[in-house]
Amino acid sequence: MTMNGPILPGTMDISLPLIRQQPQPTVADQVFDTLQQRILTLELPPQTKISETEVSRLMGVSRQPVREAFKRLAKLGFLQIRPQSGTTVSLISEEAVLRAQFIRTALEVKTCRKACETATAQALAPLHSLIARQKDAFAAKDRDMFHALDEEFHIAICELAGVRFVWDLIHESKAHMDRIRMLSLNTTSQQLALQEHIAILDAIAAGNADAAEAAMTEHLSRIVVLIDEVKKQQHSFFQETDT
Repeated sequence: MTMNGPILPGTMDISLPLIRQQPQPTVADQVFDTLQQRILTLELPPQTKISETEVSRLMGVSRQPVREAFKRLAKLGFLQIRPQSGTTVSLISEEAVLRAQFIRTALEVKTCRKACETATAQALAPLHSLIARQKDAFAAKDRDMFHALDEEFHIAICELAGVRFVWDLIHESKAHMDRIRMLSLNTTSQQLALQEHIAILDAIAAGNADAAEAAMTEHLSRIVVLIDEVKKQQHSFFQETDT
């Protein structure tokens, strides 16, 4: 900043470095996305040992982007990096799951109410299509497709409400919930999720904001029950909590 005269309002008198734009996603982004997906789908279950060297070799990249991805995953709570004993996939934190559920409920309830204001027959068509496809996936016992369509359904509600950006916020926090959902994604839980989706859609289609809020709240609160069910079957996957 120069000191030779007054700085006029609305002017900027500083030097800034030139930023070279990089194509997106970067290699580190791709490594991060791949590893996070493997963790969320439990292909890399809790306590699995994972190394920068092995990931670099398998993915055909240098260690630097892998190191960056590891740091991001550790910051989000999915990896534990211990210099002396190596890196492992983190145990599931019940606290992190409930925190994510709180954030997601607050955002999606508001989104549902807003969607009721824009719920024309044409605008609702993608949601009806997703429900039909989820029914097909359930009938075909295609668990992975069912899970993918579940996520698409929630994204479609954000788009219907005109707040697609909300899903980006939800996506950042919901990952801890996803491991629970994948562990509990059996026939019964899929059927319940489908019924709850139908209830949410019916309420939005009717323009009933209170009913839509209640249906979404019930849908997202079921994670609390799922935690208890999963802990009984896979107790070793969870962090010990103070009593």
